Amino acid sequence: MRRNFWYLMITVILIVGAFVATLISGNRPVLGLDLQGGISVVLAPVGNVKNQASLNKAVDIIRNRVDSLGVAEPEISRQGSNVIIDLPGVRDRDKARRLVGKTAELRFRPVLAILPPETKSATTTTKARASTTTVAGATTSSSSTTTTTNPIKTSTPAEDTAGATVILPGRGTGTKAVRYQLGPAALTGKGVSGAKASFLGGTQGWVVDLSLRSDGSTAFNNLAKASYPKQPPQNAVAIVLDGVVQSAPAFQTNSFSGDVQISGNFSEGDAKDLATVLQYGALPVQLKELTTQSVSPTLGTDQLRAGIAAGVIGLALVALYMLLFYRVLGLVVISGLSLSAMAIYALISYLGTAIGLTLTLAGVTGLIVSVGVTVDSYVVYFEKLKDEVRTGRTVRSSVDRAFEKSFHTILAADLVSLIGAAVLYALAIGSVRGFAFFLGISVVLDLLISYFFMHPLVYFMVQRSELVTVRKVGIAAGLDAVGVTA
Repeated sequence: MRRNFWYLMITVILIVGAFVATLISGNRPVLGLDLQGGISVVLAPVGNVKNQASLNKAVDIIRNRVDSLGVAEPEISRQGSNVIIDLPGVRDRDKARRLVGKTAELRFRPVLAILPPETKSATTTTKARASTTTVAGATTSSSSTTTTTNPIKTSTPAEDTAGATVILPGRGTGTKAVRYQLGPAALTGKGVSGAKASFLGGTQGWVVDLSLRSDGSTAFNNLAKASYPKQPPQNAVAIVLDGVVQSAPAFQTNSFSGDVQISGNFSEGDAKDLATVLQYGALPVQLKELTTQSVSPTLGTDQLRAGIAAGVIGLALVALYMLLFYRVLGLVVISGLSLSAMAIYALISYLGTAIGLTLTLAGVTGLIVSVGVTVDSYVVYFEKLKDEVRTGRTVRSSVDRAFEKSFHTILAADLVSLIGAAVLYALAIGSVRGFAFFLGISVVLDLLISYFFMHPLVYFMVQRSELVTVRKVGIAAGLDAVGVTA
């Protein structure tokens, strides 16, 4: 009795406590693209791609880029040669679109001059500030006067080749969008082995640590030796992706023996964006943006409401049936389903915050389907209990025996469902995995609640003689054993 008491109390306290804490904290399940909206980007390869392995590698790199955005449960897949990228609930859609759409080769070019934004004026004299971003050194700033004759045309994509001298814009708009005259690329993204943003504190703030391969390190050192003795802005290196200068840090030394540290007045977002560009910039195949679609959550919300309505109606019918068929024991089913619902809500909300798990329509479907699996466990137990009572035993003496026999059946049935969900999750892609994942969670919860809640609750209910023998609605009536003793 003591063990059953603690099983019951701890289970109820843990689940109800977790549910209440979730509500108080304001956490809620993170909804997927079909329920909360987002963007869907379709990328297509330029020309005929014969090597499918290169396209698969491009998908992996894009997935790494998207993961760096912190988007919850993004879905990246291939349809033929096209790459489909679904980003649910992304806050900065333009930023996400730019990041996944950057498909050009990452290049490191020496800076020859800083030019003003392209205008229609004939002659412009500007005093341009050299980059305040530095490579492996303290932040410095200097200025230089550059006289240019406009219009100096920005290089076209066709002109932007690795071996050419080009004029490319920097990041920014309006007067901030200065342009850079750049020399031939000294290094590409293939020489980069990794990059990460880190916070050093003090005056240094956020920096980007760049790791280079052996050949990349050699090329980078050669570029540093050629650039460092020069005056700003010619002592800088431009980091170029997709025809745009992402950053132009100035060299503070002409030799690097290990990793390269890029420092400057970075915000956290700027540092992480640059690290993402450096690490995942190069793709083995050139892709172009075919379509970009902003997905409205309206349709998904309507379907979600319809699904919830169907689930509520189904649960109500199940509860009514169990009450009519098993009488007071039907309350065990209703309370067990309620606990399962609270546990699932708290768990999904936590996983959404912790690892970015999203709830999609497929996941909702998996949860609704799992109701049948859960109710089956109660039916198996009650029917075993009915069989034991029919042999002449009292209800109290039958509770433990019936549970021992029924739990083997419950365990076997749930393991079959769990194995099916695991295989489906491992082999499937897209929304089918969401269905399998949420079905698997529900099956595991069913096993736990069956063992730690269903049986202990029935055990304590049969200790009260009035619940067993009351006419028409008692436990004995639900077990078709009217007149049996408690």
